[in-house]
Amino acid sequence: MKLVNAVFRWYIKQHLSRVKRYLEHPLETQDLWFKDLVKAGAKTLWGKEHQYSSIKSIEDFRKQVPLSTYENLQPYINRMMKGEKDVLWPGRVQWFSKSSGTTGGRSKFIPVPEVNLRECHLRGAHDVMATWYANNDAKIFEGKNMIMGGSYQPFEPYPSTKIGDVSAIMIEHMPAYAKFFNTPDVETALMPNYEEKINRMVEYASKEDVTTISGVPTWTLVLFQRILEHTGKQNMLEVWPNFEVFMHGGVNFGPYRQQFRELFPSEHVGYLNIYNASEGFFAAQLENTAEEEDMTLLLDNGVLYEFLPIEELEKEHPQAVGLEAVEVGRNYALVITTNAGLWRYIPGDTVKFTSTYPFRIKISGRTQYFINAFGEEVILENTDKAVSLTCGKTGVEIKDYTVAPIYLAKGQKGGHQWLIEFAKEPNNLEQFADMLDQQLQAINSDYEAKRFKNLALERLKIHKLPSNTFYNWLKSKGKIGGQYKVPRLSNNRTFVEEILDFVRE
Repeated sequence: MKLVNAVFRWYIKQHLSRVKRYLEHPLETQDLWFKDLVKAGAKTLWGKEHQYSSIKSIEDFRKQVPLSTYENLQPYINRMMKGEKDVLWPGRVQWFSKSSGTTGGRSKFIPVPEVNLRECHLRGAHDVMATWYANNDAKIFEGKNMIMGGSYQPFEPYPSTKIGDVSAIMIEHMPAYAKFFNTPDVETALMPNYEEKINRMVEYASKEDVTTISGVPTWTLVLFQRILEHTGKQNMLEVWPNFEVFMHGGVNFGPYRQQFRELFPSEHVGYLNIYNASEGFFAAQLENTAEEEDMTLLLDNGVLYEFLPIEELEKEHPQAVGLEAVEVGRNYALVITTNAGLWRYIPGDTVKFTSTYPFRIKISGRTQYFINAFGEEVILENTDKAVSLTCGKTGVEIKDYTVAPIYLAKGQKGGHQWLIEFAKEPNNLEQFADMLDQQLQAINSDYEAKRFKNLALERLKIHKLPSNTFYNWLKSKGKIGGQYKVPRLSNNRTFVEEILDFVRE
């Protein structure tokens, strides 16, 4: 294994030269991708509708191609999922990554053409590994890598199309040499039943010398708790003494950091923040910086980046800017054009630049209220709809509410805490909470997955507030008037704790 690790170190250094090139020439790299993407798009139905053949500059591109949401592209994607070729991207696309959180339905399906899988998602993983080896005395390939992956299945209306988590698509198509160094086996990694999968992974984990793991912190903590119960060990370094790095993404790592440090009590264990979404592998923590959440934009991965100042979002003709015009500290909605056929697409994330040259970002939130503390991607439309349906079935009336996460504590699971001010109270608060939780699961498939058998999230908890609490709280802050609203969802507990303190006082 030491020889294999040495060979891989040599190989990855060759890959590192490409990373250095785009870091040194970011604008030129992006310009090349602009030209390649428009050239490819001209062959598609979308490209013909927007006259790509006449686009000569980025200015032409921004004039002729509108900013897009999922709802704009969904009719085209639906046609692609049923086997139609040359719609948003040349050729037929077989794979679609599934993600929740849209305003138009339970799930959204993002095309993953072979070129996007190879030059965006897998290349991004290579970029991360190359820089880790360059910056550390890495010995990852002297052991095994564990991936907390998802699953996939045929699309029922057109079974030759496959839908699933982007992690599952990456696992299915990773190079043969990489599969040799991964555990568990591909069949186990892609199992759809998460509880059964974790039980199988516990068996593998107890026997393997794991050096790195990739995944969302929430599910990874569940796995670690099961491993410690199974082995009787006190921490994960007693199970995996050669463990090097946890590559995490999907949710803010801050609330979990201390728990991971207790699980891996060593300064030699590293933590890498990555931004690998269904839509693409966009950024990663390529080097140590003062800001632990800083990530460097991956500029040679099949993506053209634009950035929409938040104040432009509600304008009739919003104006996005390129890398050359971004400002450090300013909040932008991310806009992407990719080799998956996403054209000037707004995925919903907001970012702030912490530096330019190199271009480093941190995720600052979403373009709307949300909770994504555990990968559940609950948005305001989800909770409003769940409240409406539950009240309609029970006759309960709610004046207002706010929701925040209950973060995982040692030996405990996470959840959501709802502060509700009722106009007409339920006869049984616990039954109302049960029904509200069930409605939210029916609306949001990611929340449903995290709630499966209470594996990662417990049922939501309701704290009933006295009458006029929200009004009096806003009044105490000098925020009375139509423009001031109760923050319905928050991805941290700031508002919830402030309101609870106000009630106690």
